[in-house]
Amino acid sequence: MSDTSGNDKNKDPGKPDDKADTPGWAGFSEKEFNALDKVSRNLMQASLKSQHLMSDVMRKAIEGDPVLPNADPFHSAPEFQEVWAKIAEQPDLMMQAQADLMKGYIDLWSNTTKRMMTSDSPTTPAISPEPGDKRWRSADWSENPVFDAIKQSYLLNQHFMMGLVGSVDGIDERTKRKVEFLTKQMTDALSPTNFALTNPDVLRATMESQGENLTRGLQNLLDDLAAGDGRLALTQTDTDGFKVGRDMATTPGKVVFQNDLMELIQYAPTTESVKARPLLIAPPWINKFYIMDLREKNSMIRWLVDQGFTVFLISWVNPGPELKDKTFEDYMHEGLFAALHAIEAATGETSVNAVGYCVAGTLLSSAMAWLEAEGQSERIASATFFAAQSDFEKAGDLLIFIDDVWLKEIERIMDSQGGVLDGRSMADTFNLLRSNDLVWSFVVNNYLLGRQPQAFDLLFWNADQTRMPKALHLWYLDNFYKNNRLAKGELELGGHTLDLGAVKTPVYIQASREDHIAPYPSVYRAARLFGGPARFMMAGSGHIAGVINHPDANKYQYWTNDALPETVEDWIGGASEHPGSWWGDWRAWLFDRSGDDVPPRTPGDGKLKAIRKAPGRNVLVRSDAKPSKSTEPEPAPEPAA
Repeated sequence: MSDTSGNDKNKDPGKPDDKADTPGWAGFSEKEFNALDKVSRNLMQASLKSQHLMSDVMRKAIEGDPVLPNADPFHSAPEFQEVWAKIAEQPDLMMQAQADLMKGYIDLWSNTTKRMMTSDSPTTPAISPEPGDKRWRSADWSENPVFDAIKQSYLLNQHFMMGLVGSVDGIDERTKRKVEFLTKQMTDALSPTNFALTNPDVLRATMESQGENLTRGLQNLLDDLAAGDGRLALTQTDTDGFKVGRDMATTPGKVVFQNDLMELIQYAPTTESVKARPLLIAPPWINKFYIMDLREKNSMIRWLVDQGFTVFLISWVNPGPELKDKTFEDYMHEGLFAALHAIEAATGETSVNAVGYCVAGTLLSSAMAWLEAEGQSERIASATFFAAQSDFEKAGDLLIFIDDVWLKEIERIMDSQGGVLDGRSMADTFNLLRSNDLVWSFVVNNYLLGRQPQAFDLLFWNADQTRMPKALHLWYLDNFYKNNRLAKGELELGGHTLDLGAVKTPVYIQASREDHIAPYPSVYRAARLFGGPARFMMAGSGHIAGVINHPDANKYQYWTNDALPETVEDWIGGASEHPGSWWGDWRAWLFDRSGDDVPPRTPGDGKLKAIRKAPGRNVLVRSDAKPSKSTEPEPAPEPAA
């Protein structure tokens, strides 16, 4: 169908007209277009696509599109005004910061002059990057005196800004943390690594390709903007490089139960006998479960099955607007408790060893307190928590997003999306916590160097985000992050005020030393809330690699301490370091709580019949695809309780 102007609405604006001699694409015939050099063709295609995209963005802005970002998405202007007003009231702080900055520049100028005059003259940098800062990996940043000076000048200015904000007095701690975080975001964005004229790698690529890297990068940028309908949907990996169920999430098993919120997968045994007590894993509903079954060589699920456990796993639904009113309590009853009933029907066992990862760990601890209040604590014989918080007093940088103004903004966004928070919004939030690694490195790679991201299984999973129901998400943020009601003993759920101190169930609590989502000081506080025996263990690396660390990889380390002193600093002081994966330590702890050996259980052989093969259907529903009836679970018979 064509409009009255004769332009085909369905035609790709990046392709020339099919008629060779008729001006149909920016005034060029196909023959003339092909006669241009490659760089010019790329630039012209990008130019036309840019015009088309900007027209679309402007139209949405005029129409008041609620999804497009506003000028102050964090509503931080009042906090910045308060902090800088206080800085202005403290002249000693400003004078000292300026003196330190001037001294740094004098040292930098002196050292740079020496290097320019005498190339082999040894110098001491005025300032050095923090360990692990990957932005400066190129040898030019240290070997070339010009780029070394640019690097140090930037670091001195960043140190000056962060020092002022971090040292100011008379500011509420949460306000200061918010301004520090956002100041860091702004200074990271201004890094010379992020600009073509001050990045030696980009300059070299531009000269070698005669600018083709920049035209390819512009095309990549426009593609990402188009994919996000005006919002930048930053591509981190080749999303066509893997397929769930073929390359990952391949451990054999069957879906044996399902309802509106989840599929329950039972994995096929690989040993001659299994432990009597089943293992139930509840992954976070903000991600897909296959981070624990990523590839065969690093699959936790496959490893657990090979140790002789009967493994059940909840695969949460990727909710659409029809589930916007599902609550935290619904996830407890229709998720965890429905799984307990189904496992009893499948195996005859009335209790399980349960695992909760991240937010599902918060659900698990709340459910245990609810079962205790109901007199049914025996349904969960032991609980393991991966990177999970039950006390949110020290929940890290995510706390800066939680205030009344921001909660209203989140609610507005979810209302505009039909009552769910889209996966991209959550991904953007988590990416900001490590912006240099998860944002700016890809800006440089994709847009300045003009490269396509490589296929990487972990980043493929990271890009496969899930939606969240409005009722669940707002309740979770308000009760846990904002008010910390569970740790305070104030959380009311299902007719009970929950008390973790009354829970006597043995718990194993894993934290990671470099976790930026569930910081280990926060996770440690949860270990001291339970009334029963608690084993706290800290692994190397972060929120994902600290948990998913197969023993065969021989990577990282972990720390153990049988004591549970008042502070995590005292715990670290008395801890012992062990090389490699912590999974063996956890396996020994689980074996003691798993009962005798029994014959292996094949999925579908019990009272619950197999519905479909693992990994099931829920995990295949992508958030960047519109929900449809075809993605809704089929009805299944209720399990015998």
